Amino acid sequence: MEKLYEEVIKEIELLIRDGYIKPGDKLPSIRTLSERFQCSINTIIKAYSEMEKAHRIYSVPKSGYFLVGGRQIEATTNDGIIDFSSAGPDKWNMPYREYQHCMNQAIELYKEDMFQYSEPLGLSALRFQLSKQLQELQVFAPVERIAVVSGSQQALDIFVSLPFPNEKTEICIEQPTHFSMIESILTRGINAIGIEVTAQGIDLDLLEHIFRERPIKFFYTVSRFQNPTGFSYSNKEKEKIVKLARKYDVYIIEDDYMGDLDTRKKADPMFAYDPSGRVLYTKSFSKVLLPGLRLGVAVLPEALLEPFAKAKFAADVHTPVITQGALEVYLQSGMYKAHIEGLRKIYKRKGSILNRSFRAHLPLGVTFTGANSGFYSTIQLPLKSKAEHLVNALKKKNILVQNATGMYLPRYKKENVIRLSVSQIEDKKIKEGIRRIGVEIDKHIRSDKKFSR
Repeated sequence: MEKLYEEVIKEIELLIRDGYIKPGDKLPSIRTLSERFQCSINTIIKAYSEMEKAHRIYSVPKSGYFLVGGRQIEATTNDGIIDFSSAGPDKWNMPYREYQHCMNQAIELYKEDMFQYSEPLGLSALRFQLSKQLQELQVFAPVERIAVVSGSQQALDIFVSLPFPNEKTEICIEQPTHFSMIESILTRGINAIGIEVTAQGIDLDLLEHIFRERPIKFFYTVSRFQNPTGFSYSNKEKEKIVKLARKYDVYIIEDDYMGDLDTRKKADPMFAYDPSGRVLYTKSFSKVLLPGLRLGVAVLPEALLEPFAKAKFAADVHTPVITQGALEVYLQSGMYKAHIEGLRKIYKRKGSILNRSFRAHLPLGVTFTGANSGFYSTIQLPLKSKAEHLVNALKKKNILVQNATGMYLPRYKKENVIRLSVSQIEDKKIKEGIRRIGVEIDKHIRSDKKFSR
């Protein structure tokens, strides 16, 4: 067979490119191509098999092979743009091919389950694998308390509206925080009390005052690499927050969707300081796997299992079986652990470059947060400067950053903060991007001073 099958593939691809074979058309028979290339039938079978693995063609028993429909994906380049606004996973290091194998295997494993409704809290086999995987993060929870969700935001949205055993009605939330959590609170009309996150974290004395004086149902926190500040709590701070929650009968929603990227070996989640149910733990796989999968996990107290299951059933009946099955295979095979180890090194390196660049190129008086993982960080401009103006000015120069104004509750709103992420930026572009941001910020500061005279 040698490499002749590759020549067969090239020939077929040329026919497809030139329009001689269109989506849905039948390809030449194995015998026809065998005679054309004067090769064995096994060579053609090998070529078709490779094309089928690549999802270019599909076979119909006793009918032959056909070209898969759909558009061809063309490579696009944005070489002139440095995009600090996109906060998805590093697209050059996503396990597309590995996950494709897991998806195919899941279809075989769960082909019969595709024709019926699944368990609202998730496939039992996946929940078992999640229970094992969470132990790596010091989250020890029985399968019965684990729920599979369609992205962690689904769990958070349910928590916002769900009555809690403490019968309290208000929410304490870090400020700023991610857009989707802000929207969940605003659309539900829930009264939320904000607490500011700075480069040094939150004021724990103020947190205790809020817990003591307000009817706080739960405190929502992104405990590691907070969105958008990039801040991570120390173990000592986490333990104190949990003690305050116990003292004042407040629940904690710990959103640890970035926890897998933590390179600190002894860093524990808040859940580790009270696994009884005071801390509700959630995490998503969107930022470390493929966002389109929309898969997350929540660890619930026994008192909330039934009401949560009912609320989830009302929202979507169940999370899609095939994506659950693929994650089960991915976790069980050990692929996830290997993938995460690689990502930790990548984001730690990006964070180091970003941190050095901030210190070297941001003007005096401009503060920044985060940069430890490179995933999230903020730049806070002088009070008179507007983030919106800076965002627009940078866009004209092919630098994209995110205005963080929408990441605040209305009463805590700040208009001088931008969010950055280097998750999808090549290392070599980070320093130059920050240098150009620094130059533009300096211009805006000088302009503001000029007009304030």
